[in-house]
Amino acid sequence: MTAADPTSPAPAPRGDDATGGDRTGRPRRRRGGRGRRPAGTREAQEPREPQEGGARSAGGRGHRDSTAGRARRLAVLADARRAVVLPPVVYPEQLPVSARRAEIADAIRDHQVVIVAGETGSGKTTQLPKIALELGRGRDGQIGHTQPRRIAARTVAERIAEELGTTIGALVGYQVRFTDESSDRTLVKVMTDGILLAQIQRDPELRAYDTLIIDEAHERSLNIDFILGYLAQLLPRRPDLKVVITSATIDSARFAAHFASPADAADAEHPDGVPAPVVEVTGRTYPVEVRYRPLSPDRPGPGTDDTDAPPAAPGPDPRARRAKAAKAAPQAAPPEDRDLMTAICEAVDELAAEGPGDVLVFLSGEREIRDAEEALRGHLGVRVQDQRRPDAVELLPLYGRLSAAEQHRVFQQHSTRRVVLATNVAETSLTVPGIRYVVDPGTARISRYSKATKVQRLPIEPISQASANQRSGRCGRVADGIAIRLYSEDDFESRPRFTEPEILRTSLASVILQMISVGVATGPDDVASFPFVDPPDTRAVRDGVQLLTELGALETGPRGTRLTETGRALAQLPMDPRLARMIVEGGRRGVAREVMVVAAALSIQDPRERPVEQRAQADQLHARFADPTSDFLAYLNLWQYVRDAQRDLSGSAFRRTVKGEYLNYLRLREWQDVVTQLKEMAKPLGITVNPPRSTDRDLAAAERDPATEGRGALRLEWDADRIHVSLLAGLLSQIGMQEATDLSGGAPARGKGGGGRTPDRRGRNEYLGARGAKFAIFPGSGLAKKPPAWVMAGELVETSRLWARDAARIQPEWAEDLAAHLVKRSYSEPSWSSKQGAAMAVERVMLYGVPIVTGRRVLFAKVDAEHARELFIRHALVEGDWTTHHAFFAENRRLLDEAEDLEARSRRRGLVVDDDALFAFYDERIPDDVVSARHFDQWWKGARREQPDLLTFTRELLVADDGGVDESSFPSSWPQGDLSLPLTYQFQPGTDADGVTVHVPLVALARVRPEGFDWMVPGLREELATATIRALPKPVRVQLVPAPDVARDVVGWLDAHTASWADTVRAADAAPSFREAFASAVRALRDVDVPPDAVDADRLPSHLRMTFRVVDDRGRVVDEGKDLTVLQRRLAARTQDAVSTAVRSAVRDAMADARPTGGSGDGDAPAPRPGAPRRPTGPTALPGFDGGDLTTWPADLPGGTLPERVETQDPSGLVVRGYPALVEHGRGLTATVRVEVLADAGDQAVRHRAGLRRLLALDAGLPTGRITSRWAGTQALTLAASPYPSTDALVADVQLTAVNMLLDAHLGDRPATTVRTAETYAAARAAVRDGLEDAVHRLVGDLVTVLAAARDLDAAVRGTRSLALLGAVQDVKQQAEVLVHDGFVAEVGATRLPHLARYLRAAAYRLDKAADNPARDEQLAWQVRDLEQLLGQTRARVTSRTLVPADLAALDDARWLVEELRVSLFAQQIGTPVPVSEKRIRKALAALA
Repeated sequence: MTAADPTSPAPAPRGDDATGGDRTGRPRRRRGGRGRRPAGTREAQEPREPQEGGARSAGGRGHRDSTAGRARRLAVLADARRAVVLPPVVYPEQLPVSARRAEIADAIRDHQVVIVAGETGSGKTTQLPKIALELGRGRDGQIGHTQPRRIAARTVAERIAEELGTTIGALVGYQVRFTDESSDRTLVKVMTDGILLAQIQRDPELRAYDTLIIDEAHERSLNIDFILGYLAQLLPRRPDLKVVITSATIDSARFAAHFASPADAADAEHPDGVPAPVVEVTGRTYPVEVRYRPLSPDRPGPGTDDTDAPPAAPGPDPRARRAKAAKAAPQAAPPEDRDLMTAICEAVDELAAEGPGDVLVFLSGEREIRDAEEALRGHLGVRVQDQRRPDAVELLPLYGRLSAAEQHRVFQQHSTRRVVLATNVAETSLTVPGIRYVVDPGTARISRYSKATKVQRLPIEPISQASANQRSGRCGRVADGIAIRLYSEDDFESRPRFTEPEILRTSLASVILQMISVGVATGPDDVASFPFVDPPDTRAVRDGVQLLTELGALETGPRGTRLTETGRALAQLPMDPRLARMIVEGGRRGVAREVMVVAAALSIQDPRERPVEQRAQADQLHARFADPTSDFLAYLNLWQYVRDAQRDLSGSAFRRTVKGEYLNYLRLREWQDVVTQLKEMAKPLGITVNPPRSTDRDLAAAERDPATEGRGALRLEWDADRIHVSLLAGLLSQIGMQEATDLSGGAPARGKGGGGRTPDRRGRNEYLGARGAKFAIFPGSGLAKKPPAWVMAGELVETSRLWARDAARIQPEWAEDLAAHLVKRSYSEPSWSSKQGAAMAVERVMLYGVPIVTGRRVLFAKVDAEHARELFIRHALVEGDWTTHHAFFAENRRLLDEAEDLEARSRRRGLVVDDDALFAFYDERIPDDVVSARHFDQWWKGARREQPDLLTFTRELLVADDGGVDESSFPSSWPQGDLSLPLTYQFQPGTDADGVTVHVPLVALARVRPEGFDWMVPGLREELATATIRALPKPVRVQLVPAPDVARDVVGWLDAHTASWADTVRAADAAPSFREAFASAVRALRDVDVPPDAVDADRLPSHLRMTFRVVDDRGRVVDEGKDLTVLQRRLAARTQDAVSTAVRSAVRDAMADARPTGGSGDGDAPAPRPGAPRRPTGPTALPGFDGGDLTTWPADLPGGTLPERVETQDPSGLVVRGYPALVEHGRGLTATVRVEVLADAGDQAVRHRAGLRRLLALDAGLPTGRITSRWAGTQALTLAASPYPSTDALVADVQLTAVNMLLDAHLGDRPATTVRTAETYAAARAAVRDGLEDAVHRLVGDLVTVLAAARDLDAAVRGTRSLALLGAVQDVKQQAEVLVHDGFVAEVGATRLPHLARYLRAAAYRLDKAADNPARDEQLAWQVRDLEQLLGQTRARVTSRTLVPADLAALDDARWLVEELRVSLFAQQIGTPVPVSEKRIRKALAALA
């Protein structure tokens, strides 16, 4: 930008640098690698110039020249140009355009717009300006010659100047960003299209030019399309302006129609106007042979030259065969599918056989280039590794991320064959010399704006026919060429002719902003009607407006769409609107300097280089600047480092330093120039730029070794929050919330209002973005290893997936503040909060579908005051969900509780007024502005002085009729034995707790009997009788009609002939059940017999069956249900713990009061002295109750006596009973015995018996050696094959069985609980000791017989091979495993042990018999299986209730009856000791059930 140039550039429609392919409107950057966009698209070619410059628009800069002053200035410049002497113009004859120069000159002279269509190499770029000079153009105004890229602008200007024999800056000059090599005498000015766009704001009529040459229009970039549209509007106002449009593959008819003459000049042949003339110029090319080699053989090109190709001759060398076949004819399609890398390797082999020349391989991106390079290195082997070989091959990558030095290697002289692996940077912008062959996979990364996700994507897509022809044409520049396309000819013919214009696939935000700013458009409608060559989609225009609205640049009001103050500021900054918005926000927050540095970095190519050969070293050095929370702060760290280095080092030393640390010096300079320009631009906007920060870094080379500095070593402290808030202002639609997995919690995140849920703590790299987009942080980012909960992304680009590049951690509440005009707030779940004393609602704040705030509870009164008041009255006052000290409130709740209890007991609705009546009561008296407890307190403080009873209920208000409810009909407690259990009533039909609920303390649960509760309470007896009649089977029920009358008679009979309700239920199982009494009454009244099982209790209504609610010592509900027995079994362990804890404090007294019984064995120990109510103490080591394992009778029991029962009282006065017993733990050799206090008397009898048996075995048991010494040799051999793990285990189990047998003999009919003193234990021990050895010896004999039978059965099983007997064999094996296993001797007992041998012999006999009739065996086996299933069900029912030793014995007998049945069915000749049949067994099981 120079002061001498009146057309100095200003902000223009787009600030993209066109180097990376991003089409969101932000500066495009050619990046790849760490945190950067992969190169490989047309957009990733040599940098294209944005609309650059620093001059300001008339509306925002305040120093625009006046119209008259500009006219005078232009006149002076025109005079200077007219004085320039034009040297002789010479046209190179070898250029095709030279032969057509006269035709072109005539067209330019006779027409305002001329279209020159010529292929690459025709010379149109360098010769057209000379033709215009010869026509006298460039005098009244300059000849403006636009190029899409800076490098092209410089090289074209140098070439033209060279051909004219002048120097740059004189007759020919150029202007690119930050560089203006032109003067007042310059006739031809080559510039980037961005420069021309920037000048439109300063010179809307483009008076500085009399001729414009728009080159490379075939690229159809956004800049070019805008220029062409603008020129279409401008040309009628500038008839003196000549426009020449050139292109290599332009759709000439479309452009000719776009610049057609006005409709009034139309003729019959051209009703829409005469199209602009088109001059076709053929390119300077050699013939190119195109070969199609599709990856899939299923789709060969039918029109390829392969059709008549002879097959390759066989030979020993495949490569030679390929070469020979290639020379003879095009290679046939491969016989099978190939991957891309294999196809490239084969294509290179095929082309290498054609002769000398370099190969150009087009690939879609940097990653694909690396893959191809690796594949070719492996395929070519030593030809790549040894460059001294005559057939050596040099592999050269070429893509936008390479350093300038690496790119220049392509143009250097070389002696070996080269294979250049390039993105489409080599398609049109760059001419690689020496190319004879091209390999074209037919794909490229095409920048495409997603209208759904509102992000720029870089998908890999098939290229157009024009691009494919451009690629193939690259090998016809020096000689005949060959192009191999890795797709079929049909595929080629089906592709679009031209690449879709960028305007149809990119964001239009910058265009819209600048069009509105310069007055070309006043709103979206004007943008849609702007004369673009290809009008953008209406949705794209809408998206652009939406982005500007997001940035706060546009607002829509009654007068239409207009620029805001922020929008006017954005229009004056020459960059992408997102970046400009960041700078404006940074100025407001005092961090403008830092934000400018970041924004400038985002607008240029990344200065950090990653050479292919030194990628690891470069990454290591770049990692010093990394920040684990922000990639943006890494730019600031790098900026500060470079600034300090420049300050402390000389110019040459600085260049060496940055080169050694893989930093591009020219890009660093460009970065600094952009920052400087932005500072100048910011001054008129009132943005204050703070001075640079000081740093204490010591950059002395002697003290700093970059190679050893670790990751983040050069990280500095910044005002990160304010910087990131400023950046977020431009990235509101690019935030992301980490997606939580099933393993993460949903706790609210920290920050205001929770800020949404806290995502997965494992750091999952998956994010939910705007409008439902899903993305991940790019692997090269400093945040990728530990992804934060919330991020913002500098850009979202879709390649293999949607990636977030340049990411930073944010707090979601920042977005809520910045996007107040965008967020959508919703309120749900209005509810009352007793803690807040107000109605609350859940607020959800959404930004483009991302929940930046979820679950935030806010005062509902601010949303809906009327509804909030209603919730306050209904919940706080009517329902009582409020903690307050007001006296009226407590009195009202007491009266309501009394009234509701009457209603529940009588089971009648309507006794108490409903909530609506109570609401009306309060609503009438409380003012409308009272919406919460705080408001109420303020109002009531004054109101109660005047009317203290204003809000107090009366009994008459609540209850009209008490319904005759009294204590005798609906008692408050349930008596049973010495227990008195509280009763409560619920009138809630349909719920489980409907009816009467008895509250059972956990410590007393085991003592409560289920009998008696079927009587219910007296007030429900008549209803119970009626329901019982209706639950009877129909034959019985029809004799008891009408049911209500019969029920009244039954209740009267019960009142007259049974004990009182209290005495009946107190007696529990000692009194008749309600069913028995009911049957007696019916028999007496109607002479009808009611079978005992006629009434199914489950058919009775829920409220006529008692609900049992178990509560702990603090009143908390532990469990509840209708079946007391199920609750007792389910809570047995907890009941045991509760009783043990409760009685621990009473054990001392029980031990002191216990006295020996003198060995009488009757077990009637003195009852413990009842103690005063006390709270149970914690665990204490008491005599005999210290929890230690016993090996003999505990010696520390006072008097040697174990009390039969201990009692205490809990704090409520409830008597808690415990039943001490010897309890066995474990089994086998590890079994132990302890003294424990049990909660259930029935459990005491069973467990004390097992514990006593085990204690006697431990105490009186014989050594293993003494027992085994009596074994004969055959016995020892048989016993060695037992299922026991060791001889000690076997002996221990046999001794336990013998002890059990001897103990039974000693006790006789007495229960084991009679052994409770040291004397009775000593007597039992003596009896066991005396007979133990002989008893063991007898048992061993029986055991040997059993094991021998088991061995024979196993042999029979192994000898059975028939598949027809597979079921029988499996059944027999399962039976044997059940009978003989580890611990089976003690399990079956001494009495049953001898029978096991018979069962096993019967099983062996069964196998022999089954071979004759397998079907009969299977039929009999089904009978046994049915009985075993029934036995299992009965066992489950018996063990689910209170254990009764008699029931357990009967269950055991039933089990052995099943075994006897097996003998009877399968081996009847063996015989059974008792009669047995299926019917007998079922009858026995039915009795148990």
